[in-house]
Amino acid sequence: MSLFSGLMGNASEAKSEKWQEALAQILADGEMVDSAYQVLRDTLVLTNKRVIFIDKQGVTGKKTEYLSIPYKNIVTFSIESAGTFDLESELKLWVSGRTEPIETTFGRGGDILKAQKALAKFVLG
Repeated sequence: MSLFSGLMGNASEAKSEKWQEALAQILADGEMVDSAYQVLRDTLVLTNKRVIFIDKQGVTGKKTEYLSIPYKNIVTFSIESAGTFDLESELKLWVSGRTEPIETTFGRGGDILKAQKALAKFVLG
């Protein structure tokens, strides 16, 4: 991911093996990281059981929020691909109990179609 893309809030794919190890303490038994997308310090992780939004907070990034959304709670999801002049793609998740979607922005280099396919596999499967 380029620094400019990261500063603009765009996600790029991160190594799932790295996140499997980094999240070992919070993953359930048998839970495996399928894919991960990083936006500077924040990350979206798709496992075989849930979506995890990792929000690094503060100047040092030591304070971290882990928002876990089980796939069974995802009511609807959508992607919007990048256009000719719009260089960003968006992923939106509507979760039961919330009126507004949870959104993540992907840069042109981010593989939003892979994220959508993983969501389809786990939410619909």
